[in-house]
Parts: sequence; C-alpha cells; structure tokens
Amino acid sequence: MTNTLKWMMLALLVFVAACSTNAGSEPNTDASKEEASNSEQASNEQEASEDSSDEEADSKEASDQEEKKEEEEATAEETEPEYRLNEAFWGFEPINDAPAEAVLLTIDDAPDKNAVEMAKTLKELDAPAIFFVNGHFIDTDEEKARLKEIYEMGFAIGNHTMTHADLKSLSEDEQREEILKLNEMIEEVIGEKPKFFRAPFGSNTDYSKSLAKEEGMLVMNWTYGYDWVKEYQNKAALADIMVNSPLLQNGANLLMHDRDWTAAAMSDIVSGLRDKDYDLINPEQIELVKK
Repeated sequence: MTNTLKWMMLALLVFVAACSTNAGSEPNTDASKEEASNSEQASNEQEASEDSSDEEADSKEASDQEEKKEEEEATAEETEPEYRLNEAFWGFEPINDAPAEAVLLTIDDAPDKNAVEMAKTLKELDAPAIFFVNGHFIDTDEEKARLKEIYEMGFAIGNHTMTHADLKSLSEDEQREEILKLNEMIEEVIGEKPKFFRAPFGSNTDYSKSLAKEEGMLVMNWTYGYDWVKEYQNKAALADIMVNSPLLQNGANLLMHDRDWTAAAMSDIVSGLRDKDYDLINPEQIELVKK
C-alpha cells in the first residue's frame, strides 16, 4: 500500500469518527433541552396550582364567613321574643308560653371595681344579666378591657350615659352627647351598640326616650333595688331583701350596682330567687324596639 493511500484511509477514518461523535452528541443536547423545558413547565404548573389553591382557600374562607353571617342573621330573625316590657311596673310579662315566674337581673355603674367579678360569679351560676355602663368607667384601656371581658362572657351591655347625670337637668344637645357618645364608645370596644338604655336615677325625658328609640334601644327603669340604702350595704342584709322584698313578683326587674357588698351577695341572691322557683330572663329573650 502506498503512502498516499494510507493517508487517504487515515483521513477517512478520522472523518467517520468525527461524524459519529457529532451525531451522538446532538441527541443528548436535545434531550437536555427537552428535560429543562419539561422541568420549567412542571415548575410553572406547580406554581399555578399553588396559586389556584390559595385563591380557592381564600374564596372558601370568605364564602364560609358569609354563610356563617347569613345563618346568624337568619337565626336572629327566626328567634321569637319571649318577654315584653310592661312600664306599669317596669318589669316584663311573658309572650305566649314563656314562664311567668321569671325576673331580670341588671347591674348599673359598670364596669367599676366589681363588675368583672360579678360577671364571673353569674357566669358560673349560668345566670344572665344586663350590665349598664357609664362612660367614665371606660376611659382607659384597662377599663375598656374589663368591658370587653364582661361582654365576651356572654352578658348584654346597656347604656347608662356618659357621666351619670340627671337628664332632666340637661339640654337636648347635652342629653344627646351623654347617650350617643357612650354608644360610640361601647361599639368601639365590643363591636356593637347597646340594645338597652337606663337613665340615671330613672330620670327620663321625652327627648331621651325618643333618642333611645332612634338608636334601637329599649328604655327601662326597674321594679326594685336596695343596694344604695345604707342598711342594706352588707352581704346578708342585701341578699335577704333582694329575695324577700314585698316587691318581688313575676317579671320583676331587679336593680343592683357595681358595689363590694352587691358582689359579695350575688351568689346568694341568685340561689335565693331560684329556691323560690323564679327563672332568670335572658336579655336575648326580650322584645326590642323597632326603629
């Protein structure tokens, strides 16, 4: 074999080897590109799936909240009141088949020093009540926290004016300030306005009654109360008179205050009333005013 022929054959082998190498590498490059593309697509699909899941979760949460709200509103609308205010004795009379032997517990001048303790006692006894609030007792964050704690224990909150002033001594603008400012303060703390109004000293005016009605609040005084009288400012005497008062009757509206001796007597008052077969009216059972 000549040298020329040898060189030609060697060149041919090199050319074939080079072609073989290039032919083998190209499919691997394409596969790598395809693999990268598939990986990117899978990542995008996962992100899209996660975004979709988040949107579905948010939508479901919003839907659940709306459904819960509608259910609560429907329940409130379906609940028929069981007691109606009778201004003849500022107590309550049954509607339809509600028990006639029942009384309402109310506590004024809250939330001063004893209101939270009184609420805890009532809660333990499963005894409902209305706490009537004064604005000068919810000036600070600590006092507002007390009000919120009472409300979150399940008790109704009433309006007892900002400063406990005699409304008959005030102008209409001053009365408006006493009532509406307190409603705003209470709503800021508990998320809703009061449904009940009690004027200090039971001193209502035509204007205050009209304003309370505009605000959707039921105006109430009381049937009897004794804890501001000196001879009843101790646990035993107060518990005895609250349960054995000659004014105790079906539907009576019992007035008490945020006081040391009243807090001490609360358990005995509740048990004494129950021993006499009186039920305790839940404020949620009371017929409210229609605006």
